[in-house]
Amino acid sequence: MRSYQLGEPELDQRLEALVRDAVSGHSGHDHDEALVREMIVSILKMHRDDTDRGDLKIVNSALKELRYSFLVFSRYRETPKVTVYGSARTAPENPNYELAAEFANLMADTHQWMVVTGAGPGIMEAGNLGAGTDYGFGVNIRLPFEADPNPYVHESRLINFKYFFTRKLMFVKESDAFAVFPGGFGTQDETFELLTLIQTGKSDMHPIVLMEAAGTNYWDEWFKFVSALRDQGMIAPDDTSLFTYTNSAEEAAAEIRRFYNNYHSQRYVDGKLVLRLKHEPSESLVAELNDEFADILVSGTIEKISATPAEIAGDDNLDLARIRLHFDRRHLGRLRLLVDRLNAAAQDSLA
Repeated sequence: MRSYQLGEPELDQRLEALVRDAVSGHSGHDHDEALVREMIVSILKMHRDDTDRGDLKIVNSALKELRYSFLVFSRYRETPKVTVYGSARTAPENPNYELAAEFANLMADTHQWMVVTGAGPGIMEAGNLGAGTDYGFGVNIRLPFEADPNPYVHESRLINFKYFFTRKLMFVKESDAFAVFPGGFGTQDETFELLTLIQTGKSDMHPIVLMEAAGTNYWDEWFKFVSALRDQGMIAPDDTSLFTYTNSAEEAAAEIRRFYNNYHSQRYVDGKLVLRLKHEPSESLVAELNDEFADILVSGTIEKISATPAEIAGDDNLDLARIRLHFDRRHLGRLRLLVDRLNAAAQDSLA
């Protein structure tokens, strides 16, 4: 592959030396020198392209926001996190506010999950209130009518964003599960983006729970709309498997924990999908999966495997069980059903 450079040997050599000197000995990341150099080359090329100042300011602000966000979240990388979405306009006396606080408290106090919110009022405030200052994150967007974060986010885990796109990236990148409460355009935007990312395989599989207090009837019309999308062929029939619905904080927490009781992570190796599992599936279960999910295979069969050479080279969760399939990368709803089967079988074997 051709090296990504400025194309001027003297400058490229100076840039390589600068990066080497700047990163040498810092946190053991010397092997990332090439990536750092490419980022600098991109910025210099933008400048040489006579890029508009406004566009340069967008890149500058976005890069700063992402850098700081990565730093804050890196301190808690090993702790699972759930993002709570919902309206900023929900009042504390609203039953959905109470349910969001109850759910966040359950995830934090009982299960030791951290809770990520948009740091604003309403449902976001309820999530941070329930989680407490030791278990909450605030991913705040600076708006003229909603500038200050709610008082329940500790300043060490508060990140302020100028742009929605960088903020939304961090929600999805750093969270292991998502709880969506009633909300307006922003909540719907986040909900459909999240579903789209999973439906298209641009994000790994995650549990998504749609929540509301009993009797508030927010999601009813949404389900009708999504059913219309399904009935008119705009989404696949099994895409509705990508989310669940409940009025109960306990049921929502159980759904999230059930998903991760067995499923751990996924990775593509040589074009095939490897699912890493905490419990090895039986031969009979693998045979059943091949019968039930043959329609999502490009070729071959679903098979149990040991860690692949690529995973071994990266020391990538080598202690876990694995199955491999040549997945068609289209039927993500069906893939979620396959994961649910694996999880249910593991839970039954442990009962």
